[in-house]
Parts: sequence; C-alpha cells; structure tokens
Amino acid sequence: MTTHARRYFGTDGIRGLTNRPPMTAAIALKLGQAAGRHFLRGAHTHRVVIGKDTRLSGYMMEAALQAGFTSVGMDVTLLGPMPTPAVAMLTRSMRADLGVMISASHNPYHDNGIKLFGPDGYKLSDDDEAAIEALLEAEIPLAEPQAIGRARRIDDAQGRYIHFAKATFPERLRLDGLKIVVDCAHGAAYRVAPAALWELGAEVIAIGVTPDGFNVNDGFGSTHPKALQLKVIEVGADIGIALDGDADRLIVVDEKGQIVDGDQLMALIATRAAAAGTLKGGALVATVMSNLGLERHLAGHGLALHRAAVGDRHVLELMRQTGCNVGGEQSGHIILSDHATTGDGLVAALQVLAALVADGRPASELLHLFDPLPQLLKNVRFKGGAPLEAPAVQAAIAEGEARLAGTGRILIRKSGTEPLIRVMAEGEDRALVRKVVDDICAAVAAA
Repeated sequence: MTTHARRYFGTDGIRGLTNRPPMTAAIALKLGQAAGRHFLRGAHTHRVVIGKDTRLSGYMMEAALQAGFTSVGMDVTLLGPMPTPAVAMLTRSMRADLGVMISASHNPYHDNGIKLFGPDGYKLSDDDEAAIEALLEAEIPLAEPQAIGRARRIDDAQGRYIHFAKATFPERLRLDGLKIVVDCAHGAAYRVAPAALWELGAEVIAIGVTPDGFNVNDGFGSTHPKALQLKVIEVGADIGIALDGDADRLIVVDEKGQIVDGDQLMALIATRAAAAGTLKGGALVATVMSNLGLERHLAGHGLALHRAAVGDRHVLELMRQTGCNVGGEQSGHIILSDHATTGDGLVAALQVLAALVADGRPASELLHLFDPLPQLLKNVRFKGGAPLEAPAVQAAIAEGEARLAGTGRILIRKSGTEPLIRVMAEGEDRALVRKVVDDICAAVAAA
C-alpha cells in the first residue's frame, strides 16, 4: 500500500467546486495527459471511454480531458450522459485501457468530479493514483503529430447499458402490472432508468428527468426523497425508486410513501440470495454506519455482517477479501459483484423489483425486514489539535461505552475533509443514545 500524500485524489476520485483547483479545465487537461501516459502500455491502440452526468460544467471538463488524452496518443470514446456504473461496464466491454466518469455524484451542480476506472472496470488502486499524481507534477511527453489520438462519440451507449441492466433481471419475470415512480435526480440516468423499466413491462412515471445543467440533485434524487414520496402517494404507485446524480445509489419508497434505506434493501437482497443459494461468503459487507438491527436480522438467518470503513471503495475491498458478492452502504450505494464492479442503483433496483414481483406482497410488507435501533449522528467542530486524545474526551467515550454495554455501540471518527468529529451512537434506549452522544460532543467541544 502506498503512503503517498494525496494532493488531488480523495476517497472517490477528484472532486471540488468547478473552476477552482482541482476542478479546472487546465488541471483536467493535465490529468488526461497524466492518466493517458500512465496507461500507455503495450503496442495496441489505446482507448479511454468518457461519460458524464448532466451538470453544466461537464461540457468543459469533457473537452479538457479529451484534449489531454488525445495529446498523448490515446483514442477517446465519448459516451455522453451515462451512469457511473455504465462507464465501468463499458470500459470492460469495449476493451478500453481506462474509463472516466465526470460527476460529483449527489453534490449540487456547482461541484464536479472525475472518477477513473482501470481496464477491469474497477476504480483505480492507490498505487495507480499515486503514479498519476506524480505525473501531474512532471513534464509529460506529448505524442508525435502522427500519433495524436482520435475522438468519436458513440450513439448507442445508452442502449448497451439498458441491455446490460435488463440482463440482470430474472428472465422468467416481468414487471407487467407494476406502477413504478422513478426519480432520476435530473442526473445521468434520466433516459436509461425509465427506458429499462418500461422495456421490462412496468407502467413508469418518471420525475427528475428534465436536466438543464443546474438542477441535478436539486430537490430530487436519493438524497432528497420528498418529491418521490409525494408522487408515489399521488399516483397510487406500487413502489418508488430514487437514484442520485450519477445513479450509483438507490433509495426506495414503498406504496405508503415510507422511505426504505440501504440497510433494509441489503437485508432483502442478501437473505433472498442466501435462500436461493447464490450468496457467496455467507455474509453481507456493509460499513460501520449500518444499523445494529441489520446485523441482528442477518444473524437470525445464519448470516454474518462484515463491517468496512465508510466509502464504497472500502466496501468493495472487503468484499474481494472475504469472497462476498453483496455489499453496500446505508446511503443506498449497493454493490452486487456478480453483475457490476461498482455500485449500480438501477441494477440494485431491479433485484428489489424482482423480489416484489416474485413475492406478491406489497412493498411496505416486503421491504421492512427489521426495526432499526435508534441511531443518532452528530458532528462537532473542533478548534485544532487532537481532541480525541484529550483525557476528558476519552473518559466521556469510555463512560458512554459502559452505559451502552451489550445493548448498543459508539462510533467516533474524524472527518477527512473538515475540522469535524463525527459522533454516532445506537442502542435500544433512544433517550440514553441521545445522552451519550451529547455528552461526548460536549467533551469534544470543550477540549
């Protein structure tokens, strides 16, 4: 594992406010040159596929990356607006050396980001990212005039992804008679998700499907489910599906308008896979944020829960280590590694819909598998230094752990991007959970 101090790459690619470093056209051009040069291996024609979501700055970043890649001799295939998992899938199926997704996921339109995928469709390793960062600081040799890359846009990329997604849905089932509201967050899946559901036979009511460059994730999508809840009730739908701006997350709303989070969805997918004999590793991989109720529910079915650090990258790493094929986060980032190399909101939704069709019960009965334990997360800003090392803070944490012993747990972590300590506790007694969190936060604030 590299110990390289990252200047550009965060936990999920490069991200920031557009037209401010590192999200400038100049840095994107240099990144294209650096990543292109790093992946110029062998004598074959080298290719990169580039997809994006619907935010205004996608045009600028796409053009800058295209210039960077072609200038070092890589051919560029432009996919246009496509989900992040579609870019990962097409990178593999088109035998590309590299895949690029231009998106800031669930962030507002004024942010953007760049995610890179290797030829296997997986996000780049730390070592690859470190090598690319080193090239960003260096003089990058450009291609000779006759070796400059070409660029072309492919028109059927959306059709290819729709075909792939539908192939993950059981052949014996159809969505006939099901009324589904799908919220695409005015984002990357605004065409492909409604089309895939319609082709499988559903009656589809689509919202969040009129992107204008500014409205991605604005009041719609998996982080803003209110619009979906209201629409499901209004039209009397059987279920509602919300994706985020780059469509790698899924949140569901049942026919009563109740939100179903990633923990419940993972419980459903994992227990059904176990019953069908298709769950690998005898376990589900989630993060430290997933509810204790999920862990207890799985234990009742003879299944384990492996917990990774927060972030889909860590979930996937642990899935590969443990041989598990189902993993994800409470936020709805669900990875089904039999089908995809990254989180895929549409593919996860199709597994949920397959269960709904096969089971025959309403979504409100099928999707609420366990009662989550009361869980509270608070962020407390600190002035500097190392508050978690302060004796008073350590004493507050120890006291909280003693009070929750056997009935709950505490999770304390430092934010990677802001001077914040995140304090989370859960347990069977809601009032006790709140008191434990408040006491620890007060100790951190005073440290």
